[in-house]
Amino acid sequence: MRILLYRWKVFNQDDVKSAIEYFGHEVHDYTETVIDKDDETGFKLRDYEELRQVFSAYDCIFSLNYFPHVSDLCEELGKKYIAWTVDSPLISLYHQSLFNKCNYIFIFDRFYCEELKNLGAEHVWYLPLAVNCSRVGKITGSLTADERNKWHSEVSFVGGMYHRNSYDEIKDRLPEYLRGYFDAAMAAQMEIYGDSIFDKVLTVDILEKLCELIDFKQDERAFSDIALVFSSTFLGFKLANIERVQILNKLAKHFPTDLYTDDPDKELIGVNLKGAVNYMTDMPKVFNCSRININPVMRNIRTGIPLRAWDIVGAGGFLMTSFQLEYMDFFENGKDYVYYESHDDLLRKTEYYLNHEDERAQIARNGHEKAEKFHSYEKRMEFILDKCGMLKH
Repeated sequence: MRILLYRWKVFNQDDVKSAIEYFGHEVHDYTETVIDKDDETGFKLRDYEELRQVFSAYDCIFSLNYFPHVSDLCEELGKKYIAWTVDSPLISLYHQSLFNKCNYIFIFDRFYCEELKNLGAEHVWYLPLAVNCSRVGKITGSLTADERNKWHSEVSFVGGMYHRNSYDEIKDRLPEYLRGYFDAAMAAQMEIYGDSIFDKVLTVDILEKLCELIDFKQDERAFSDIALVFSSTFLGFKLANIERVQILNKLAKHFPTDLYTDDPDKELIGVNLKGAVNYMTDMPKVFNCSRININPVMRNIRTGIPLRAWDIVGAGGFLMTSFQLEYMDFFENGKDYVYYESHDDLLRKTEYYLNHEDERAQIARNGHEKAEKFHSYEKRMEFILDKCGMLKH
């Protein structure tokens, strides 16, 4: 079949394309050019006639994450639309197009997958993310001693710091009591892993006040509410900023700690800023050559395993992550990876594994072996194509 990969800014598209081609399908790339964008509302003016012409030449459209306008066009043209999420929660899914018959949607976060099913969406499946160990192994396996020294870290983190976030943009407009309320909520959430308290603190009265303060606009066919949007894109990203700064500063007091990002924060103290790294070429080197790779999962992801965790174990790196329920479905704590339950627990375990090299290295090997054997993009794509009736036998 001829499949169009609808591209946007996401890291793992080439790995997905290779996996589709592995099963004998012809895959072409397409990146939509937006005619104009209203920066205030986020509304994008699209050339739908061009999209119709492009989509008409293919049997199926595939995207990472979900785009309502792509689904609507596929429904109109009688094309299958496959979407596999990499972000959570994905606000664009809370849209009437979710119920289009053309959709085949795969969600990496089991919590939100069940929520969408309960809303009545058909053709929705839970599917964790994956890693291309073959591609990554060619990079890490050819590292010279000098390259290993260049990319070596005692403790490292690769990711965004979210110091530019929607909450900081509106916090000065919030009444003092509401700022204090949200500060307390985020502080409490930081102590809790595996559950969200934001659902409980956003009461009807609070949401009514937020509606007065925030210009909450969305597509007329969208049904996401201000509670979902505020808890994820406002509180969630702000909490990620606060927590990542705190974690890195605490680690840097005790261990050499490197941060690879294009999004540094002025509140960081003693952290070695290394700049951004290319996902396809250099990031596997960081993960492979770091003794401890930390992975503080954004609380927006309720139960799922984020892409960075798969990338770490796939590169043969030692994964030190905050607790997520779904890890236990695929990996064994203390054998294939290690999770921490508090910032103090993170410090203790980091010190322990830096001082127990054989145990640390064995855990990294075990995690890599499981990722390579069970969690390849080919295995994930086999599941997707089978559910879509497109698996060649």
